[in-house]
Amino acid sequence: MGQYTLFDIAGPIMVGPSSSHTAGAAKLGQFARAIFDATPTKVHFLLHGSFGEVYKGHATDRALLGGVMKFPPNDARIKNSFEIATEKGLHFCFEPGNMGPQYHPNTVKITLENEGRKMDVVGSSIGGGAIVIDQINGFDVHLTGNSAEQYFTLVIQNENQPGMLAKITGFLGKKNIRIVNMQSSFLAFENKVLSVLSIEKALTLDELLDLENEEGILFVRSLNKIAS
Repeated sequence: MGQYTLFDIAGPIMVGPSSSHTAGAAKLGQFARAIFDATPTKVHFLLHGSFGEVYKGHATDRALLGGVMKFPPNDARIKNSFEIATEKGLHFCFEPGNMGPQYHPNTVKITLENEGRKMDVVGSSIGGGAIVIDQINGFDVHLTGNSAEQYFTLVIQNENQPGMLAKITGFLGKKNIRIVNMQSSFLAFENKVLSVLSIEKALTLDELLDLENEEGILFVRSLNKIAS
């Protein structure tokens, strides 16, 4: 029998009413904003399963939008996220839809946009405030919120060339940065690879720029630990 904590039983400290539909939703919004790594002007939420059925009554919409504005699950501003987003000039839209049986009932596809960038993140709220990121820009991944809360996260997209993973891991090794977990996903029609790495300490801005300037690296995103 596994060990359980009070968090597992009672859920996270949060603005209610539901750990799955509000706390988890806020974390999904937080993650999407972090990976976008810029200020969005538009955000579209495609709500799958029960997210699409009860999002208004459970404040899932307000929590998702609050997370996109970097509000943690216990931030009282979540209750007023619509008004705050409007004041900031952030256009938002919620659309219920069926993403298919392969997805958890509490799943959302978040599309963030501004003049220079567009990014999709698909994630699920799996209970007790816990989340899983299923897809980033069409690349299949499996990143748990637990990992994103404990470790720093690097998301790297590169051309599908021999030796690219060795280049990435070698770069981190030279910086004395330990990789806790690493996963890679190949998108055939674009001939690109997306890698998600959990690391023990963050890279400096200069180190990030050096890595992004390596031949074959298309972009690098660095995420701080997601607030619980």
